[in-house]
Amino acid sequence: MAISFEGRDLTNEEQREILDIIQENTDMHIVCIIDNDAEREELFRKTLEQRLMELANNTGQFYKGILRSGASLEFETSVVIIGDVNHGARVVSKGNIIVLGALKGNAFAGATGNTNSFVVALDMRPMQIRIADTIARSPDKPVKEESKEAKIAFLEDGNIYIEPLTKSVLQDISL
Repeated sequence: MAISFEGRDLTNEEQREILDIIQENTDMHIVCIIDNDAEREELFRKTLEQRLMELANNTGQFYKGILRSGASLEFETSVVIIGDVNHGARVVSKGNIIVLGALKGNAFAGATGNTNSFVVALDMRPMQIRIADTIARSPDKPVKEESKEAKIAFLEDGNIYIEPLTKSVLQDISL
């Protein structure tokens, strides 16, 4: 939550004391103090929106089933799909997408512009992956892969990279 102190000017120490009392006696988490300064208020608004987006990305949903051609699912949070996403199917998430199966359709992670979002699949052969505003398409001629291993798609320096999901990659993921 954001908080505003009005009617009396408080020192930083007095504001800190009030915040400490609120934290000790309630379950509220105060992320910023809003005052009447327009520039500071805009900065706080952006900070609050960013914090809310981070909190939203730390939650998720499960979906069990196969998404067939023409099916489309949209999620406000991250999603774990237990099943396959077939050609012609589409998954959109404001957070991350994890497919415990084959990803052959389209996946759009970070739909609200979150560039830290990622897509993971046990069998990664998508038609298209989009992370925030960056799009990657599969090659016109399919690449033959003998080993089916879990892979992760992530955005770095304006490019989407798809790599095998290893222990070191897992440690680099910021949730």
